This record gives sequence, C-alpha cells and structure tokens, in this order.
Amino acid sequence: MNKIKQLGLVMLFIASLFLFEAKAQNVPDPQVYKALEWRLVGPFRGGRSDAVTGVSGSDHTYYFGSTGGGVWKTVDSGKTWKSVSDGYFGGSIGAVAVAESDTSVVYAGGGEKTVRGNVSFGYGIWKSTDAGKSWDRAGLDKSRFVARLRIHPENPDVVYAAVMGDIFKPDETRGVYKSTDGGANWEKVLYVSDVAGAVDLVLDPNDPETIYATTWEIKRTPYSLESGGPGSKMFKSTDGGKNWEDLTQKEGFPEGTLGIMGIAVSPLNSDRLYTIIENENGGVYVSMDAGESWTRTNEDRSLRQRAWYYSRIYADPQDEETVYVLNVSYHKSTDGGKTFKGANAPHGDHHDLWIDPNNNQRMAIADDGGAQISEDGGASWSTYMNQPTSQFYRVTTDNSFPYRIYGAQQDNSTVRIRHRIDGRGGITEDDWEPTAGGESGWIAPDPDNNDIVYGGSYGGYLTRVDHDKGITRSVNVWPDNPMGHGAEDMKYRFQWNFPIFFSPHDSDLLYTTSNQFHRSRDEGQSWEVFSPDLTRNDKSKLGPSGGPITKDNTSVEYYATIFTAAESPLKQGVIWAGSDDGLVHVTTDNGATWQNVTPSDMPEWLQINSIEASPFDPAEAYFAATGYKMGNYEPYLYKTKDYGKTWTKITSGIDPEHFTRVVRADPVKRGMLYAGTETGMYYSKDDGASWHSLQMNLPIVPITDLAIKENNLIAATQGRSFWIIDDLTVLHQAEPGIENKALHLFKPQDSYRIDGSSRSSNYAGTNRDGGVLVYYFMKEEPKDELRIEFMDSKDNVLRTFSTKGYNGDTLKVKAGSNEFNWNLRVEDAEGFDGLIMWAANLRGPKVTPGDYKVKMTLDGQSQVQPFKVLADPRYPSTQADLEEQFEFLMNVNRKLTETHQTIKLIRQYRAELDSMETKPANLEAIQAEMTVIEETLYQTKNRSGQDPLNFPIRLNNKLAHLNSIAGNGDYKPTVQAEEVRAELTEQIDVQLARFKRLEQEEISKLLNIEELRTKLDIKK
Repeated sequence: MNKIKQLGLVMLFIASLFLFEAKAQNVPDPQVYKALEWRLVGPFRGGRSDAVTGVSGSDHTYYFGSTGGGVWKTVDSGKTWKSVSDGYFGGSIGAVAVAESDTSVVYAGGGEKTVRGNVSFGYGIWKSTDAGKSWDRAGLDKSRFVARLRIHPENPDVVYAAVMGDIFKPDETRGVYKSTDGGANWEKVLYVSDVAGAVDLVLDPNDPETIYATTWEIKRTPYSLESGGPGSKMFKSTDGGKNWEDLTQKEGFPEGTLGIMGIAVSPLNSDRLYTIIENENGGVYVSMDAGESWTRTNEDRSLRQRAWYYSRIYADPQDEETVYVLNVSYHKSTDGGKTFKGANAPHGDHHDLWIDPNNNQRMAIADDGGAQISEDGGASWSTYMNQPTSQFYRVTTDNSFPYRIYGAQQDNSTVRIRHRIDGRGGITEDDWEPTAGGESGWIAPDPDNNDIVYGGSYGGYLTRVDHDKGITRSVNVWPDNPMGHGAEDMKYRFQWNFPIFFSPHDSDLLYTTSNQFHRSRDEGQSWEVFSPDLTRNDKSKLGPSGGPITKDNTSVEYYATIFTAAESPLKQGVIWAGSDDGLVHVTTDNGATWQNVTPSDMPEWLQINSIEASPFDPAEAYFAATGYKMGNYEPYLYKTKDYGKTWTKITSGIDPEHFTRVVRADPVKRGMLYAGTETGMYYSKDDGASWHSLQMNLPIVPITDLAIKENNLIAATQGRSFWIIDDLTVLHQAEPGIENKALHLFKPQDSYRIDGSSRSSNYAGTNRDGGVLVYYFMKEEPKDELRIEFMDSKDNVLRTFSTKGYNGDTLKVKAGSNEFNWNLRVEDAEGFDGLIMWAANLRGPKVTPGDYKVKMTLDGQSQVQPFKVLADPRYPSTQADLEEQFEFLMNVNRKLTETHQTIKLIRQYRAELDSMETKPANLEAIQAEMTVIEETLYQTKNRSGQDPLNFPIRLNNKLAHLNSIAGNGDYKPTVQAEEVRAELTEQIDVQLARFKRLEQEEISKLLNIEELRTKLDIKK
C-alpha cells in the first residue's frame, strides 16, 4: 500500500489490486520478486485505432489511441511511437485531443467507438498538462465509451465529451458533456435517452460557441449488433451547449430510421456542413446554410457500407470543396462531396483523420493497423510496423526450439513468433511470419511436425498450412459459406473464435467445435460429429445480426456455440466444453455420453470463455466466464474436483469489475493458478481460494488468453501484442517472510545452452538474455561485499562477480529484488590495452551441459542453489562432442592468455629498461630480441580496426580466430581445426620459450622480474 500511495497518480483500480495483497497471508510480499518482469515479445505490428490527432505548430508530434492499448505518442512523424499512458491508465481509447491554445494540455477518453465483436471499454477521461508525461483523472469515470473530445480553441479548461455510455445496456451516462474547469466537473448538456449516446461532436472552427453533435442508438449483445433508432439524431447549439436544436427535422434530411452519423464544418465557411448518414437513403449530405436545409450529394455504398464501423467525415481546412469520408478505404472529394476517389493508408479500415489546420498536406490517420502519418497529403504514409498494439484472441505454443508463440491478430493475419532468439538484436519481422487461419481464430500446430499448422477464422474457415512446402489447404468441417446469413440458417454454428486443438494423447486426433463437437484423424479430410448440440439453442437469439438499417453477419454474433473446450492431459476421452450461452458439459467416455454440469449458482447466458483441464487430476477443471456483453462486469471463475458434479466459485481478491477472460493451471506447482481479466493479471497459490495481482510492469490491457510453456507464462493481449514472464519458478518458490531475510537466493530454473541478449527497442520485441537467470532478494545493500560464484558439480569456481570488482567487472546491486544473468561462459582469455584483431575473439567458452551451482555470499554469509545447464536440442552433438569443444576452446584461450601476458611483460620490461639512467651494454640487443618476439606474436602496427587488412596478422590473431571458428555453434572441433591449433601453438611456444630464456638469462640480471610480474598479476 505504501508504494501505491507514493506513486500517487496511478489509477485507483490498480491500487485496488494491491489492497488485496495486504489482506493476504499466504503469498509473499511482491517486493521479493519485483525483479521478475513481463517481457514484450511483439510483434511490432499495429492493431486497431479509432482516435488520432496531431499538434498544431509542432510538425512532428502526434498522438493516437489504441483499442485496448492506451495512448501513444510520436515526436518524429511516426518513425517511432511510445506509450505515454502506461503507469496511469490503459484500455481502449476512443478520443484524444490537444488544446490549440496550450499544446501541453492533452485529454484522452476511454472506450472505442468501433464497437465490433471484441470491443473494449475505457476508464473515463484523463488529462495531461505536460504533453503526456504524466496524467490525472479528469472525470466521467463510468462513461465506458467516449467517442469524441473537443477543446475550446482559446481555453484549454473548456472541453466537451461525446459519451456513448454503456453500449451493452441502457445507461443514463450517455450524451454530450461539458467541463469549464479542465475536467474537475462535468455537466451533461445534451441527452436523448438511455439507449442513445453521443458519437460525433465538432466545434465550429470560426465560432467555438456553435457546436454540432450526433447521437447514436447503439446496442451490442452477445448475439446481435443493433445500429439505429429514434435516438439517432443530429443537433446544433449556438450558445456553447446550453440549448440544442434538432437538425434531423430540417428540409432535405433523410426520413425514416437513422443510424450513426458523422458531421464536419468547413473552416473556410461556417455555413457549409458535411455529414455521412446511415439511413435507407443515406450517404453524404451537404448543407450550405448551417444546417437549415440539406442535399444528398453522394449515395455510393462504398462510403457507407458497414456504417456502424466507420461513418466519419472531415472538411479540409484550406479548401472548401475538399472533404474526406472514412470507410474500408478513405475517400476524397474535391467537388464538395459530389464525387469521391478512394485510397488506402498502409492498412485498411479507416476510423479517424486529423488534418493540420494550417497545412492540409500534413495528416494523421487511424485505422485497423494503428496510426500513420503523411506529410504529402496522403501520397505516402509512415509505417504501422513499429507499434506493438496487436490484438490477439488466443495463444498457443509449439514444440520447436526455441518454441514459437501462435495467435490470430484482429484486423490482420495469424502469426507465429519466436519467444526468444539467440542473436543480439530484438525480436523482429525476421522472427515471425503469418500462419494458418485468419484474424479471429484458434491455431493448432501439429505436435509431430510444427511446420504443419491448422487455423480458423470467421465463417467456419479452417485451413491447413504446410510451412515447409509453402502450401495451404482448406479443411472446413462444413464448407457452406455463411456470409450475410444469420445463425438460424446454418447446419453447424461456427463462432468467429471457434476452438481448434489436438488431443494431448493422440497427435493424429484434431478437434474443433461448432454447436457440436467434431474430430478428424486424417488431417481434416473427413470430420466426425461426436456430440449433440451442447448449447441452449435458443431460437430467439439465432437470427440475423444488425439492423434496423444495416445487417452485419460475419459470425461474430453467431450464438449458441461451443466457445471453448479442452481434453484432460491425464486421461484420454475426458473432454470439457463451454458454450457462449452459458452451459458446461463433460464427457468421460470419449463422447459416447455427455453430461450438462453447468454450475447451478451461475447466472444464465454467461459466455464460458476458457476451460482448463487440470494437469494433476482428470476429475478437476477450471473455467472463466464473462457476461460483459450484457453489461455484467463481474468476474466469474469456477473449479470442480468431481467432474463437474459440484463447483466452487473462486474469485476472492479479484476486483469486482475486472471481468474474467481466462484461467490456467500451472503444470508444475499444484494449486498455482493464473487468471487474465479485462483490466489486470492475477495469480493464486491456493487453488483459487484467494487471488493477488500479477500485473507488475504489464500494461493495463485486456488479457485474452494465457499459455504456460517451459516455466514461462505467455499472455495474449487485446491491444499490446504478446508478453511473457520468463521464470515462473520464482513465483513457485516465493513465500511469506522472505522480505525479512537478509538474503534469499532463489533456485534458478534449468537453462538452455544458448546465447541471446536483451535490450529495449522502439522497433522490435525484447529478447531474453541467454544463459541462466538468477533471482535473489536482499533486504539491505551489502555492508562489505556481495559475491556471486558459479561452480561446477565438483565445486570448482568457473566465474566470479563481486560488488568490489573482479577482473574488471563490478557487480551492481540494490536493496530488494535483483536479477543476475550469467551467460554460461567461463572467464575470457586475457588481453591487453590496444589489442586489435581481425575475425577473432577472446571469449570464454560456454560450459557443457550438466549440473552446476550458484553460490551467493553477502557479508560473509553464503547460500548455494543448484541448477542444470541443458543442451541446445537443435544440435546433433553428444555430450562428449561438447566436452571436446570446451576443452579445445579452453586450450586456445589458455595459450592466448599466456601469449598476451608475455606481450604485456615485454612492454613492461621495455619501459623499465628505457628508464634506466645507466644503460647496460647489452640493452640494444635485449630490446631488439624482445621486439622480434613481440612482432612475431602480435601485429604491432595495428592501430585501428581496419588495419589488419594492411598489416598481416600474427600468431595470436590466428589462434584467436580458432576461438571464433570452433566456438561457432555447438559442435566438436573439426580435425583441421585441431591441426591448425597444434601448429599455431607450437609456433607460439617457440617464441614463448625464446622469451623465457631471454628473461632468465638477461633481463633478470637487470630488473626485478618477480616484482614486475606481481605488478601485472602474472603467475609463473
């Protein structure tokens, strides 16, 4: 709690996460594992955005609102983007605005206007007075969906908000609001009804007291999307919102049911208004008299198709005849809205546009790929491949190495991405690729051949991709295209996000679900139905979605389907099914019979979003359910220990508005559970009896799915791509009381013998460091020393690190939780100042697979923990091969160290001899001999990195080159490498012996060589 109070500005619901920690007695203080963090894997590929703005007078600064992922800012015209809301708020952003009179003032409103099937709400209005560096709450906390924010051009404290309210149920918060004190207080100035909210809002650029607003009667349920009704209207105020006039009754305005409408005012002529209207006779309408009369200028359906998802219109600030309409393409008219020409930014499905009031060539657009910037009127745009705001529905992994993470990105393709790489850069486009299925589906890699992948999408689409051969096959269960039809017309009801998975007991057995269960043993060539309808099959909820103006049937709203399913990993034929209309079924006889085991105390019609079959007992299972599309934001988690005969609700400790999407059981630590909610991450160490925050550094974003692999926890997010915790064993081991210990060393997890380095980037996912990660808690900073030693199974010290410094490295530590990474390499060979070599290195070799220990000593008190180093399974090498490689490289490095110590001695002796006041008679001969030896061992003419191309390298460089060659990969050295090593070593030994004779026979008579050796820390 103290930490949260210190943060001060962190939003209240995040503080509530830690309130539950204070009540808990069975979990450790989060401070003991604070060094354990979530790592952003990527991909860096933008997800949906419906809010964007530039900054007048700042040609390179823009903001956009991500759907699910918070507010982002660029100061270099879209070359790089950075989240500016992290640490304050997150979730979907429906509006973002910058004050013209003070561009350091920024407002953001939560909740997206693009109310598609995976729509997410927001957390009210937020305000920044320092251009996004920090934020404060600015009211309307329960507005849910804010579609527009408009700021008075001369007073940043006067701001208007178009609030759609709770689109899932009747809600009194809908309407237009005004604040005159910077968001401290709000007055509702326009209200139509509890089912119609404000969706568009514009201030006349020439008279900010003149305001236009449109309201929209919109409702989304789990089985329908309804756009339009009596509450959809257009209004005008000429007194800053005190009074409003209904413009929908004016001459020329279309009659009949109205839906969503966009509105714009020409900055060059306040009498000219543009609007895009959803109506049976809808299209683009123009008024030349400030709304008193209207004329339809264009009815092209490409401008008003799927109206609820688009319907935005913008007047050009420098050309009265130019107007833009956003839809799948963005459309531009230069004749006052009569004709339009379509174009596309880098992505499609365009939702918001900002045009610089002073330069109509400077634009920013928001679309289903994030935000992009144009400085040439749309002729070219910045990329969206630098925004980690992807929305994923599900996550799974494969058995490759390093394993890949799979998911379907909304508004884009499916993707499979390496969870780590063994290179030095980040996780880039080179490390991921599209795979089977489409934007909405589950994905199932073949367990025996990860290059064969099955994936789904809407319409019952199911494909088999063979990545190795580059071929794709459609294997739909029932290839009857449902597009445009309601669910009642379907033989099998396949939801937008239907399950696809392999049996954990039979790698040839592939499952999928509609409203029934299907299985295939021949790669989708044929499918067997092996269940009855496992849903409520309520016919009243199976009609076409949409209306009353525009239908929208993509299978998003297909209802009464099996939404999630799982087979017990312990007992074949025990299969669980959860429907989106609130039923749970189980079969214990491989589908011969099914039992309805829905908890009796659970509200009807909840969507069973995920089911987890226990990894410890086939009778145990868990599920997460949600009712948010009915306006119920409560968390619902249940567990059973008797095949569903009885259930226990397990939500204690979860915020009452953090509705649950997923629950997973740790396969190693019994009773350890993880839950992903709309607003935060949780974990339980007591099988769900109590829950505690696992948010840590994870942004506030919907968690749609979780997967556990190799003691890693992977989170699929709806707006911030994939994130991962690299070492769950720290949580496994963390217990109450550790915070009171002077030192606690966690047992490191077993680690693969691979390289890799971690660094943050604006372009790529963060990689995991190679080697072993060591976590420890230290109550106070060392009084004397903290020493970390890595040892083999015989207690031989292989590497040492110390806060006092060791071999040039000084260990940096702090009080509290720490992470230390050892790259599994022993000490490097010794070098010397100014050493320049070509294609060579002094790097110590990686230790061989086997048993090791880490010893940590704090002010004389030690703790030891064992761990294993595992072979990289990509290599065919045996243990003997790797031991031979290690010994080869050690021999190389030992000889390099001896060589370089000799060179350092030569240089030290030379300096001492040159400083002698009385020069001995044989000085010149001694110096000449040392020069010959040094120049045979090392190319002394090298002064820069490219010099070796001019001055031939010598023996040390040739030998060090073997360190690079033979250390490349995990293989035993070639025969030729060993022959070259022996040859070079023999030549070096000749020079070393020559030097030793000179040293003993001549130099020792002139200098105290033992003292000089000690000075250089060189042993005999």
